[in-house]
Amino acid sequence: MNIANLTKKIELYERLMRLDKPIGILLLLWPTLWALLIAGNGKPDWIVVMIFVTGTVLMRSAGCVMNDIADSQYDGLVERTQHRPIPNNEVSKKEAYVLAAILSLAAFGLVSLLNILTVKLSVLALFLAITYPLTKRFFVMPQAYLGIAFGFGIPMAFAAISNNIPPVAWLLLLANVFWAVAYDTEYAMVDREDDLKIGIKSSAITFGRFEVVAVMMCYATTLVLLALAGYWLVMGIAYYLGLAVAAGIALYHYFLIKNRARANCFQAFLGNNWLGLAVFLGLAAHYVMKIYR
Repeated sequence: MNIANLTKKIELYERLMRLDKPIGILLLLWPTLWALLIAGNGKPDWIVVMIFVTGTVLMRSAGCVMNDIADSQYDGLVERTQHRPIPNNEVSKKEAYVLAAILSLAAFGLVSLLNILTVKLSVLALFLAITYPLTKRFFVMPQAYLGIAFGFGIPMAFAAISNNIPPVAWLLLLANVFWAVAYDTEYAMVDREDDLKIGIKSSAITFGRFEVVAVMMCYATTLVLLALAGYWLVMGIAYYLGLAVAAGIALYHYFLIKNRARANCFQAFLGNNWLGLAVFLGLAAHYVMKIYR
């Protein structure tokens, strides 16, 4: 294989892993960083942090490959996904399976450097990543399952730092489930017409004409649960200011999605990166103020 062909193949693998679209990495990363900050009382072990950041990139990439393998018969029928490498016959399924295996093994190799509880949880995390694409065939709310899969870094972070999973970790995971339903419903609103044609399930279809209200209710529930977590953890004003900024971002999303225009719904989905960042900055500011008080 010459250099040009090798370069093209690497670019195809990057597209298959969605490295050209980092929003999925960020939405997976923010809840994990929240948990690492809380579990480490503002000063988490940086080696553990780097393991989780690198593992997040690897597992999100593996998840995208697994998703495209599972959806290969559908992606060619959907306008937004018809040019992905597998339906476009640019990457074979065999190559995709090998790539997913390599990425998963690399992630497991990193986790194996941590304690046994975290290693055990990583097996469940892999199961969630593998099975999520299948839920779109029969589960009317696959976005909720995605929220569990995307938020599983939360209990893993607590396990890695403190070797136990306190109740607040599950509260944060529940908040992430509602957040995922909100942002992935916005994403599903973009594909709703295509999903109806091919028989794929999604929350945008399940909620029907009430999908905008449902998204806003999920945002509200997320913020309430995060506020409860803050109360539980005796967070200061900085944390709640971060939640207030997140609430403002969620409100802005209402004006984006209320008319259900595809481009605006996708823009709202992308904007969730800033919501996750706002919560993280509120947490970080709280711990900085606590340390230097």
